Amino acid sequence: MSEEVVEMVEKPRITGDELRRMLLGAYQAFSEQYQMINDLNVFPVPDGDTGTNMLQTMTAVARRLQPSTGLTIGEVGTLAAESALLGARGNSGVILSQLLRGIGRGLVGKETATTTEMGKAFQYGILYAYRSVAKPVEGTILTVARAISKGAYLSVRRREPFAQILQASLAAGKIELAHTPDLLPALKAAGVVDAGGMGLLVFLEGCLAGLTGEARPLDLPAAPVQQKVMAAASLAMQYPYCTELVVKGKGWQEAAVRKQLAALGDSLIVAGAGDTLKIHLHTDRPGLVIDAAQAWGSLQQVKVDNMAEQMQLGQTEEKTGIGILAVAAGDGLARIMTSLGADEIVHGGQSMNPPVEEFIRIIENGRAAHYFILPNNKNIILAAGQVKKLLGDRVEVLPTTNAAQGMAALVAFNKERSLAENRAAMEARIAGVHEAAVSIAVRDSVAGGLTVRTGDYLGLSDGKIVLVGQSCEQLLLDLVKRERPKTAELLSLYYGCALTKVEAEALAAAVRAAHPALEVEVYSGGQPHYPLLLMFE
Repeated sequence: MSEEVVEMVEKPRITGDELRRMLLGAYQAFSEQYQMINDLNVFPVPDGDTGTNMLQTMTAVARRLQPSTGLTIGEVGTLAAESALLGARGNSGVILSQLLRGIGRGLVGKETATTTEMGKAFQYGILYAYRSVAKPVEGTILTVARAISKGAYLSVRRREPFAQILQASLAAGKIELAHTPDLLPALKAAGVVDAGGMGLLVFLEGCLAGLTGEARPLDLPAAPVQQKVMAAASLAMQYPYCTELVVKGKGWQEAAVRKQLAALGDSLIVAGAGDTLKIHLHTDRPGLVIDAAQAWGSLQQVKVDNMAEQMQLGQTEEKTGIGILAVAAGDGLARIMTSLGADEIVHGGQSMNPPVEEFIRIIENGRAAHYFILPNNKNIILAAGQVKKLLGDRVEVLPTTNAAQGMAALVAFNKERSLAENRAAMEARIAGVHEAAVSIAVRDSVAGGLTVRTGDYLGLSDGKIVLVGQSCEQLLLDLVKRERPKTAELLSLYYGCALTKVEAEALAAAVRAAHPALEVEVYSGGQPHYPLLLMFE
């Protein structure tokens, strides 16, 4: 390391540009190592791979920070937290976004930071990440996170240069990561360490490389073209002005802001991160909103749109009632869910977890005043929860883990009922649903005591592998025999993009021959990775 670099690392205060370089270094590290992280996943079916989700979350951060030079360290921390939250994908991406949220919270209002303050901010980040999961499991990213925090403690207390704090954190994390197979039998059986824990170490290694100047030049892909978010206006135009602004300062409390602004209009969104407060409100008195906001801090990005003019162009309509936003893994499933009453569809599922921002954009463009979100995938539930935190009472999350549960919830939904009544009815219907599936292994693994080889057909029950075979037809017959409830009279088969309609009908005929009393219906689901989804009724 050059003398110039050593001087930069050991200087007593860290600037916003240095934190920016650390986070850009973390992005670059993920771009180089995400596939290595993916390869640690023990589940032999693509499930929104950990490395890909962390990379995509950090890509959102890098796009925001790349042009943002000359900011204070508090401003960089806040920008990183905001962009990570909106760009978070999958469980691992949400956990990473919470890490950045904690770092941003620890640096709020600071021009620069001492190494001690930086160390404490990173410890805040670990704490936020740990708290983001309701039921932490030992042997996962959270176990590694806890060890990193403990490993950095003495280094922070000694007020060592921040590079040394990062090195101490990495050393402790590597030791704990090596122990994860002893804590999770699935890891030991597969002979790998936890993918999320490895991702956390890649994050810290990237930060260290960015701090010391050893990170490669940034290789950032072009941002995707996204449709502008435009909230729908009321046809009656009681509140014709869409008012948006950002408040910078500490003179606000989110709950008090929400209460005060709720009296001035509707479609209220209040989102706070660090010392930054974002406000969105439909009102007939935008001046009062701006006057109130001035008491909370300095105003930025003030925008007032006249929605009455938009309505005259046919661009707006009234937001009323309750709607459903459902996640669908294929075009066929999307059509079926729409026919069952879903108002909005987010395309996503295994290996294509949508970001938080996409949910928000669709809800903002939607027609309903309130929405139920049906994630229909266990790896999307945390992201849906972040949407709830940002949009508040406008959103209810029903934590559906598969398409069968989502369709059952749609059947139980009634627009004439209240939110609470619908939630109770939908949860009751979901409790009686059972889904099984046929997939194909994409990696060698050991799951549930079963040895799996790449290319094997897999039978899954509620997300767990219960059967392994080499023939799709024989595995389907075995799965139906094993999973069919005694009272089931109907089996709905949803075939994915790996099968043709002719092939799916032939498989259904084989099931009818083996189970004459069982009615079998075939639908095009179009889902990837799962040739067949089975729903018993």
